[in-house]
Amino acid sequence: MYYTRLSAFYILLSSFFVLLTSCTSQGANSTPLPSTLIPFLTSTRIPIAPTGALQTLEGLVTAEAPLPSPTPFTYTVQKGDTISSIALKFGVSMDDLQAANPEISPNAMSVGQVLNIPSNPENSSGEPTPTPVPFTIQQIECYPTADKGMWCFVLVHNDFSDFMENVSAQVTLVDANNAMIATQTAWLPLNILPPNTSLPLTVFFSPGIRSDVKLQVQVLTAIRLLPEDERYLPATINNTLVQVNADGHSARVSGNVLLAENERTASQVWVSGTAYDEAGRVVGVRRWESSADLTAGGSLPFEFMLSSLAGKIARVEFAVEARP
Repeated sequence: MYYTRLSAFYILLSSFFVLLTSCTSQGANSTPLPSTLIPFLTSTRIPIAPTGALQTLEGLVTAEAPLPSPTPFTYTVQKGDTISSIALKFGVSMDDLQAANPEISPNAMSVGQVLNIPSNPENSSGEPTPTPVPFTIQQIECYPTADKGMWCFVLVHNDFSDFMENVSAQVTLVDANNAMIATQTAWLPLNILPPNTSLPLTVFFSPGIRSDVKLQVQVLTAIRLLPEDERYLPATINNTLVQVNADGHSARVSGNVLLAENERTASQVWVSGTAYDEAGRVVGVRRWESSADLTAGGSLPFEFMLSSLAGKIARVEFAVEARP
């Protein structure tokens, strides 16, 4: 069955080994890796205050509420995409899709090109046309950086047996009078949210953010993966190891990505690591990428550093994505 096969595509694993190690010994042998996270000046948690029409989770705006400003919805062309498959994915006509992207040749699209997805002209809020597949928002955490920027994590969970793609949410910072300060779209570290899995949507606000801001989060997109989608390969993770430094605020993580037998070679492999504190709050996330080929039945080692933006790291969960 399709979903049985896909259940091996993305494995979310809690690490079984957490070792306390010296900061000095870890740094001596580490290979410098580009970090997507900025160290925080303080571990103070930004309070999520009620704003607008909210659901049970403070800061969560109902889907019916207008967005603070029109938000253009775009899609990045992936390997194997066609103009017809993209139109089908987003529930728009091919004519409307081509009209929204006159500079794009339907017969010569290249991987990485960004397409504008046309919205309903009767929808004055600027929300994207596709109706999001329902998913659960479990927590909203924001932390200020040393340079007065701000990282926000929106932990989402897929309660269903279907894979979701292009999961996103609009994160808006407002002042005490609910006036918008900044707004951005938060995305997952991977392209897909697997069934019965949690991953954080992540967004960074540039320096200059005030410390007394309030937060609004509104679901934007979540697309059901089409049956028999050939863009993803059945990769799994094993032999995961997490070595937490003595101060608890960083960890070296490693493991192996395995590709099932009799599959096509994977030319792109992504591994995400999500760090949680003892209270179960997301305190850090990072994506490791490899362009090295992974052949069927083969193994690809990974290793990277993961930093906490607030409390001590209590556990790390992994997810993997492999594409031909």
